[in-house]
Parts: sequence; C-alpha cells; structure tokens
Amino acid sequence: MRVLVVSQYFWPENFRINAIVESMVNRGIVVEVLTGKPNYPEGAVFSGYRIWGCQHELWNGAEIYRTPLFPRGKNSRFGLVINYISFVLFGAICGSWLVRNRRYDVVFVYGLSPILLAIPALFIGWLKRKKVVVWIQDLWPESLSATGYVRNHSILCAVRQVVRFIYRRAALLLVQSPAFVAPVRMLAADTPIAYYPNSVDDTFAEPVSGEVPHLPGLGEGFSVMFAGNIGAAQAMDVIVDAASILKEQADIHFVVLGDGSCREEMLREVQQRELTNVHLPGRFPVETMPGFMHQASALLVTLADQPIFTLTVPNKVQAYMAAGRPIIACLNGEGARLVSEAGAGLASPAEDAQALADTILRLYRLSPVEREMMGKNGRQYYQEHFNHDHLVDQLIEHLRDVSQSRKGFL
Repeated sequence: MRVLVVSQYFWPENFRINAIVESMVNRGIVVEVLTGKPNYPEGAVFSGYRIWGCQHELWNGAEIYRTPLFPRGKNSRFGLVINYISFVLFGAICGSWLVRNRRYDVVFVYGLSPILLAIPALFIGWLKRKKVVVWIQDLWPESLSATGYVRNHSILCAVRQVVRFIYRRAALLLVQSPAFVAPVRMLAADTPIAYYPNSVDDTFAEPVSGEVPHLPGLGEGFSVMFAGNIGAAQAMDVIVDAASILKEQADIHFVVLGDGSCREEMLREVQQRELTNVHLPGRFPVETMPGFMHQASALLVTLADQPIFTLTVPNKVQAYMAAGRPIIACLNGEGARLVSEAGAGLASPAEDAQALADTILRLYRLSPVEREMMGKNGRQYYQEHFNHDHLVDQLIEHLRDVSQSRKGFL
C-alpha cells in the first residue's frame, strides 16, 4: 500500500505523526509526506530550511515533500493566520505539483489545528481520484472561540461551512476522543466516523536509561510536573493560583516544562507573587521527557473551563499513563473521566485553583504504595488501550479498508 500523509507539522518538529510514519514504513507501507517548512514552536523557520521554494528529503524511509510556508512568528495572531493560510494555498498548488507523478492508494490527513490543512489533501485526492482519511485532533470552529482567537459570529459561521465541506468529502473521519463523534456527526452527514485515539512513543513506557538532567524542584520533596504547551487552552493561571494557596507547604514544588504564548505572563505572575515553589525551566527535547516524568511525584494536566474541552483528551494523558506516574487531571469531561476510569490519579474541576490545591494535598498525603498503584494502573490502562504498535496496526487497517472500498473517491 502507498500512502500520502498530509500534515502541516512534521519532523524535525516533534509531533505524533513522526512515530506513526516511521512505524508504517517499518511495516512495509510506502509512505510519502507532504508538509511545510519546520517552524514550530519557535515561530522561525529551522536552520537548513527557507521560507520560499520546495524541498525534498528522505527521513527514515519516508520521502518528504516540503512546500513554501510563512512561519507562525512568536505570539503573533496575524503571523498564525498567515501561517495557516500559506499551507492551505501552497499545499494545494505546490503540493499537487510536487506529487504529480506519484501514485498512491489513499491520502491520510493528520488533522491538528487548523482542520483547514485538509483542503490540500482533498484537492490532491480529487486530482488523483483517491480517497482521503482525516484524523481529527481538534474541533473547529469551537476551538477558535474557546481560545479567544476568533469571536466574530460571521467568521465562525464561515469556518463552520468550510469544516462541513471537508468532513463531507472525506471517505473516513477518525476522532481522537469518543466524545468527538456527536459534534463531528452534526457536520459530517453520512461520512463514516471511527474512534482512533492518540498514543505516544514507547520510550515513555520503558525504563529510563542514562543520566537525567537536574531541574530545580524536580525530585525534591513532592514535585508536581506539567509538560507541554503553555497556552490559553491550558489555563495556566490555575497552576499559579494553586501554588499561591500551597506556598506554605515547603515540600510541594510545581515544575512547568515547555513553552507557549502564556509562558512569559506566567513568569511575571510567579515573580510578582514571589513564589519560590514554581519553576519554569523552559522547553527541552522530547527524548528527555520520559526521564523527567519518572522523577516527578505526580504529573499535572490542565485545560480551560470551556465546553469544547470537556470533549477533548489531551495527548499528554497517554504520555503520563505510559510513564507510570500518578496523574492530577485539572479538567472537565472526557480527559478527567479517562484518568478516573483507569484509576491512574485524581481529578479536579477545570480552572478551580482551590480544588486543585486540595487535590494535590490529598495525593501528597497518600502513602507511597497508594501513589505507586495509581502509576501502575495508568501504565496498564495505556498498554490495553493506547499501545503504539497496536494502534498503528489499526490505522493501517483503516487505510487499507478505505483504499479497497468501491465507494466513490469524494
């Protein structure tokens, strides 16, 4: 089987699609990737690449075709909009030219925000008369309004029409959360929908080898670690507020790893409140994350108190489960339900700092044996439901079924 993967983000950017492509190639699938120029999360095009021009690379057995792409910039809404639009335009025009002589059985879209990146895939699928499978990671236009990027009703309605167009022209829609099925169905008409969750690299579930860099607050006393994007969707204020409530608990430390649009604001808040129990060491390579996670007493995931986020399962939940550490889920809905169902940790309502502080104290006061059991429960749940190899096999089966179906290509 020959698969064209369309993703705005790809290696050397760190996204889930990298490991999936590598595993598919190892299983004998011919995989080619249409993507842009790497610029996430710094907002500037990586060294060795340029904004203009098309590039061709070979990575771990997969051919990569790169179209021109305007970088997203640093904390720039205008830059982000131009970044999104440039991939849609250059992906459709330059992308279709780059793969003009290539043969595929199916086109697969890694549907991170914005879902508009599926448009080049649909155009190429139409040109080649091949079906398109879209893996939906985020709900649009709901995520636009929830994060505050767009509030204009007319714009949101226009985006909804575009999303409806995309959903109804795909051959199969894969959703990362069971709770996505109903809202996606409202726009998708009779397009088939299947639940297909995220996973993480197997290194998160393996014993850590080698020396782990020392980070202030990590491995000292009771350390609560957050890892990932520090943005509006993550409601980072709740961490600062909970840390303020717990500042007299000298043994409890908050370690926030990562970068994002709200990191500078978070640093200012920590300094203004003179909080010595919050540490923001910055962003580290993804390969160091398992080692850091294994050093933490508990792993924290947060989301804003918005209806859309009750349907979402943040990908870090799977990573935390694989790492085998107790989880504190400061969010509502599906993500909190998953952690509780697995017995992998404790949940508290989204954006409720007092409840988060109380939950941290409750976990802190449990015995080491009880906390260790939560970590084991999470890892077992991960192996049963989110194992990487098993899910890659499922994806290949989905793609093969679609490619062999006699139903129309659009």
